[in-house]
Amino acid sequence: MRKRTIALGLAGAAILAGGAWYASLDKETRGLIAAMPTNADVLMWSQDQRDAAFRALDRLPVLARHHTIAPSAHPVPLPPGKPLAIPGMDHYLASQRAAAMVIVQDGKIRFERYGLGFDANGRWTSFSVAKSFTSTLVGAAIQDGAIRSLEDKVSQYIPGLRGSAYDDVTIRQLLTMSSGVRWNEDYEDPKSDVAEFNRAKPEDGLDATVSYMRKLPRAHPPGAVWHYNTGETNLIGVLVTSAVKKPLAQYLEEKIWQPAGMEQEATWLLGKTGHEIGGCCLQAATRDFARFGLFVLANGKAGRQQIVPPDWFAQATHKQKDIGKPGKGYGFQWWTYDDGSVAAQGIFGQGIFIDPKRRLVIASNADWTRASKGPEPEAREAFYKQVQALIDAGN
Repeated sequence: MRKRTIALGLAGAAILAGGAWYASLDKETRGLIAAMPTNADVLMWSQDQRDAAFRALDRLPVLARHHTIAPSAHPVPLPPGKPLAIPGMDHYLASQRAAAMVIVQDGKIRFERYGLGFDANGRWTSFSVAKSFTSTLVGAAIQDGAIRSLEDKVSQYIPGLRGSAYDDVTIRQLLTMSSGVRWNEDYEDPKSDVAEFNRAKPEDGLDATVSYMRKLPRAHPPGAVWHYNTGETNLIGVLVTSAVKKPLAQYLEEKIWQPAGMEQEATWLLGKTGHEIGGCCLQAATRDFARFGLFVLANGKAGRQQIVPPDWFAQATHKQKDIGKPGKGYGFQWWTYDDGSVAAQGIFGQGIFIDPKRRLVIASNADWTRASKGPEPEAREAFYKQVQALIDAGN
């Protein structure tokens, strides 16, 4: 795991084109340089800016501080399987503004397609798909004995939260987004917490996320109400780092990326004070996102090594909290379905859908028209059901 830091200032495209930043871009990304954003306010970028930047967040000067995650020396093979013919697929991919779609069943690729000038060799950002990786590292830390129990108080591991609304919040309540602390996750509101905490100046000596979150008031008793909160996943990342005494990216490399046989280098963006952003911004190849799904299907076992407790995914990927939507719920940073399927989901169309009954993984990346409120999420849910039905019919 290596750390790379790129200067944050932009002095114009002419300077950039002559420097290391430009040289770090692949051919397709260089062609999009005119659209690259020059600010870090991701939620307010235009569609053209997102198309250009989502494949290069770890090389974009305004966001590029990251840790690098080395691939496995022995990648898990993904051989071709029987091609899956999906009616209406061209229209679906176009309407999703898909950058990548990889469908794996029984460990074999049954469908693979790329768009928006992206390809199998590129790294697309995960957004909140990273949450499911971060929660899995909690399981690894429990397996290693670095975290004693999910009933431990968060402030035992993050002293900066002592005296705040998080004093009585457990790790389990953070994992299930039921801390009861007030938070606004509206991606289209520039005054929301999810927007403001990226701009807030950290207090001296405190992690940026801890500095912001410790000031938030309580809205409900701990454990009583589910409420989606990216800031709390960032806290989980800080907590794991504190417990294992290693950067989150290094722990991911040691516990998942290399043992589970990931093929390509990945990166994880850093916050203002040097911690990985636990709730976001893991850049990886789409095939490696699919391999993570296979790791989950293997119950967290890589080769002969049990990375997480044997009952971890039985808890993590099953409904722990009701979210007010029929047939769905929330586990440990996973979206759950009553049929036993589970999904990691990120804004603008990033996702890993895992169906244990059908041994199915669908990894997808996109640039939706809106973060989460457009027509694309409902269409993706219908697509998952379509693929399940095709497999059930013997296709």
